[in-house]
Amino acid sequence: MKYFYLYLAAFAAAFVTALATLPLWRKLCLRTGLVDEPGGRKMHGEPIPLAGGLAVMTGLLAPTLLAVLALWALRAGVVSVAFIDADTIFRMTHGLNRRSLELAVIFLGAFGMLIVGVLDDRHELRPAAKFAGQFFIALLVAAAGVRITLFIHNVFINYLITILWILTVINAFNFMDNMNGLCSGLGATGAFYFAAISATAGQYLVALIAALTCGALLGFLPYNFPRARAFLGDAGSHLVGYLLAVLAILPHFHTPKQPRAWAVLSPLLILAVPLGDLVWVVLLRWRMGKPFYVGDTNHLSHRLVQMGFSRAKAVLLIWLLALVIGALVLL
Repeated sequence: MKYFYLYLAAFAAAFVTALATLPLWRKLCLRTGLVDEPGGRKMHGEPIPLAGGLAVMTGLLAPTLLAVLALWALRAGVVSVAFIDADTIFRMTHGLNRRSLELAVIFLGAFGMLIVGVLDDRHELRPAAKFAGQFFIALLVAAAGVRITLFIHNVFINYLITILWILTVINAFNFMDNMNGLCSGLGATGAFYFAAISATAGQYLVALIAALTCGALLGFLPYNFPRARAFLGDAGSHLVGYLLAVLAILPHFHTPKQPRAWAVLSPLLILAVPLGDLVWVVLLRWRMGKPFYVGDTNHLSHRLVQMGFSRAKAVLLIWLLALVIGALVLL
């Protein structure tokens, strides 16, 4: 894998940045009141800062901006690094120039999704208002060229499928944010598999974004699992869902060696656990005559706890399930 050291550097930079900045975001959230108050079905007995999304976003943006500046300096000859050859510099610069608009919109969408989540954490947005924000950002991403085609050459259908996919994955991860470490762990697992697939296929920009996502989420995880000192909040779960939805669209899964059916199944397998949980819960709430967006304790994680598992063991078991199903794609 030619660019392995770059993927590793992206992962490490995002991990360290998220891990180092989370205490700062935690203090700011406590000071401004951006916290999850105890009560109701919640297990914690004191306010927990909703700092996870802010730390993850920092873990994405800071290394990306530094990398772009470093690449510009290398291309201009201002600095030189022995282990980065001229061909790598050229390919990275060419890729950034060719997909600059697309990448800018992806990061803008991530920031927008973070803002929607922060507003929801702060003001408890109505479902319609939250959905409108999600829809607008998904539309913006599709307009930038990040679209699902399913081998159907119809722009309207491509837009429709893309928007529905992004909305579905966002809310799947939002639903899975019901136990410490569950959402972030599943997000890191999905990002790892998308990074591996993209890197193997030589899609280095996609692999770098996935590596950044994986690193940032794992950098947050020590503050969230098993004992939570910070939560993702809706800001974080929206951001995680958005990033995984986009990462599922960006790689070219269809290749001469891989049939079309498998190309479609690959992202579904990688995200099988959150998507399966979403479908199960929505159908169950529909049968019970309840609004699908009203929370309950019928998620897979809750079912495992009801079976006698501790909350930490339930989360670990679900992580393992996601790892096993995702591994089918690599095999």
